[in-house]
Amino acid sequence: MVNTPRSHWLAGGALALTLALGLAVPPAALAQDKFIVVASTTSTEQSGLFKHLLPAFKAKSGIDVRVVAQGTGQALATARKGDADVVFVHDRVAEQKFVEEGFGIDRREVMYNDFVIVGPKADPAKIAGSKDAIDALKKIAASAAPFTSRGDKSGTHAAELRYWKQADIDPQAGKGTWYRETGSGMGPTLNTASAMGAYAFTDRGTWLSFKNRGELAIAVEGDNKLFNQYGVMLVNPAKHPHVKKELGQAFIDWITSPDGQAAIAGYKIEGQQLFFPNYQPVRG
Repeated sequence: MVNTPRSHWLAGGALALTLALGLAVPPAALAQDKFIVVASTTSTEQSGLFKHLLPAFKAKSGIDVRVVAQGTGQALATARKGDADVVFVHDRVAEQKFVEEGFGIDRREVMYNDFVIVGPKADPAKIAGSKDAIDALKKIAASAAPFTSRGDKSGTHAAELRYWKQADIDPQAGKGTWYRETGSGMGPTLNTASAMGAYAFTDRGTWLSFKNRGELAIAVEGDNKLFNQYGVMLVNPAKHPHVKKELGQAFIDWITSPDGQAAIAGYKIEGQQLFFPNYQPVRG
């Protein structure tokens, strides 16, 4: 997995020069250009989902996928600059704004899972077993129990902040004391929580694939508010003409096809399904 802007991959300049000089281009060189860049959230990468999905897509289409794994906000910013062909993220509000601004087209809902709050087994905030995320956040703040946040404008971070707002709590008031921002992805944030014995807000997929749990365990789950929807869309070629429209659309069509949806459902860790496909075709 390589987190590198498109400009570093576009070695096509040398190929174009070769063509201009009338030199023969080996078939392998042409095949190497059959790739797309997908700007996606870290949860799809750190959960292992892409390692499961992309070989199946490559076998079906012959298209390589190069993933830029970032927080959702950063992934959308990457796509706004034209450094991606497809966006695959999980912040519906931000995604819809991206489409409304003309940067994305053909947004489709692909799959879902849920968020959970994890924390130390000692449970200083006394929230273990709760199904009420808002009440749990209130208890964490009231007890000043340590809490680690991604703080990276990702989809997970945006959701966390929405729930703090619903709890009528400004976590920034505790910044530097009980509330710590890592400014990094979900995996590193969970590592920090494990080391500190802190609570954290995470998507279930990354949690299930996370190995360095230490004394952490799921404290809060099962609240309907914690629903976590993922969407995929093509970067608008009208904004960025170099977008690989046909190849990008092939990926979108595959991941929302019966084969792609079955591949999502088939990804499990220790028998537990991480993501649940829910694409619904638009009926004309």
